[in-house]
Amino acid sequence: MSTPIMTTDLARLLQAFFCQYLIQQRGVSHQTVCGYRDTFRLLLNFTEQRLDRCATDLHLADINAPLVLAFLDNLESKRHNCIRSRNTRLAAIRSFMNYAAVQEPAALPGIQQVLAIPMKRFDRPVVGFLTQAEMQAILEAPDTHTWSGQRDRAILATLYNSGARVSEIIAVRRIDFESEQCQAIHLHGKGRKERVVPLWTYTSKLLRAWVSRIDTDPQQPLFPNRFGQKLTRSGVESRLRRAVIVAAIKCPSLRNKSVSPHLIRHYLPFLTMSCRATPPYLLLQMREPMAT
Repeated sequence: MSTPIMTTDLARLLQAFFCQYLIQQRGVSHQTVCGYRDTFRLLLNFTEQRLDRCATDLHLADINAPLVLAFLDNLESKRHNCIRSRNTRLAAIRSFMNYAAVQEPAALPGIQQVLAIPMKRFDRPVVGFLTQAEMQAILEAPDTHTWSGQRDRAILATLYNSGARVSEIIAVRRIDFESEQCQAIHLHGKGRKERVVPLWTYTSKLLRAWVSRIDTDPQQPLFPNRFGQKLTRSGVESRLRRAVIVAAIKCPSLRNKSVSPHLIRHYLPFLTMSCRATPPYLLLQMREPMAT
């Protein structure tokens, strides 16, 4: 005789949480679903090792406060995640536990203990900035005699021009550039926010030259990898690091800076705050790189 499925079966609750609650009822974005998925993938792997039990045999009662606290500590100590990432994982677990509390009221005591785990406070460092000479050196670093070099320069110029997040840049399709008469780019942002960002002549020229090197399919990623698929976040960060290493030869001040896509994204607010009385069109001219 087969063992009956427990009413607090974790697999059933997780499936309903993702398929019914997140996707059908709340209609969250694909990025949110992927973020939650990654959280529970890490949590289940950790729980399997800690309890020496297969993930298919786990139940809701196994995901208790001591285990979640140990998981969060493991993220920081073993995986070297920052506190912000730790809090993001906890937020996903909390969302699931709030859902499970409604579905399984009998499990409320254990769920309440998990929900009582606080977010961890952390210092918010001051965001640095790049000088115009440093940014110019980075833009000129990729070797445009190669396919990947042309793509890298186009990516960096678009990041600099638009102030876009990496997730927005890698999601851009060919049609998002061409549908705006090649004078602007359509970005699909965080929280399903969309915006159209005007492009400088410099950036528009680079992108017009670049699109001739990729597939003509309108849905083609504007910045594909060598396999024709969209770049990953780590892929963009890797290409930026290579550009900074080359640029540091010409601009030594870059050797002492940690340059990330987030730093480039925050260049425009820095310039705007330092030039509040300057008209917007002059700010764009001041910020636009020199043609090379």
